[in-house]
Amino acid sequence: MKSYTITVNGTVYDVTVEENGAVSAPATAPRRAAAAPAAAPAAKPAAAAGAGSVKIEAGAAGKVFKIEAGVGTAVKKGDTVLILEIMKMETPVVATQDGTVASINVNVGDMVEAGALLATLN
Repeated sequence: MKSYTITVNGTVYDVTVEENGAVSAPATAPRRAAAAPAAAPAAKPAAAAGAGSVKIEAGAAGKVFKIEAGVGTAVKKGDTVLILEIMKMETPVVATQDGTVASINVNVGDMVEAGALLATLN
């Protein structure tokens, strides 16, 4: 068995994990953690020098599920560049015209808002 201290939304929980994967927690009430400094946001991938002039933006808020086309990939209008998970559905984000992917401005797992710049094309 291994013991861990886990903090969720400022509340600290002491848990023990057994070899079979079962989790047990002590009967005591959770304790409040001291305010921790906010974690720095993950760095975005660097845009290619001379990022493209054609912007591909998120149509709705969601989570980046998969990147289908990397920088330098030739795409045709309608080809999937990346996939967003929006309301539990995988939604393809497609090239708006023929071109070459100049930059990918997000990482898999990133949360994005509607209108966020996802990628650019040349």
